[in-house]
Amino acid sequence: MGSVLIGKKDFIKKARRIRKVFGGGMRQAGMLAAAGLYALQNNVVRLSEDHSRAKSIAAVIEGKSFVEEILPVETNIIIFRLKAGNTAANLVQKLEEKGLLAYAITRDKVRLVVHLDINDTMVSETIKIIESI
Repeated sequence: MGSVLIGKKDFIKKARRIRKVFGGGMRQAGMLAAAGLYALQNNVVRLSEDHSRAKSIAAVIEGKSFVEEILPVETNIIIFRLKAGNTAANLVQKLEEKGLLAYAITRDKVRLVVHLDINDTMVSETIKIIESI
């Protein structure tokens, strides 16, 4: 949304081109700002629900034999690393086959996110899916 970069003329020219390739030339930044303002005005109080739900899911993940480490769950994001011999892509595929979407962020790390559209029933189902693997 904004940046400051210092360098020689050629460097700045190249950086501007790269920035535009990655979407840095947005002209509708106000749309993102409006979404952020709405979230701050309407959803901050209920964020604790997402955080609590994420911790419940993380507790189950932590007990799985294929999990090496789970990063501290301080928000609505759960990131965990798999033990050697397991790949994030394979686990994500297994989860997707059971109706649970996850993201392989590296070869051995998986990310799950809880958000305002996730309710307690969905969390219970997520826990059942994870327990079944």
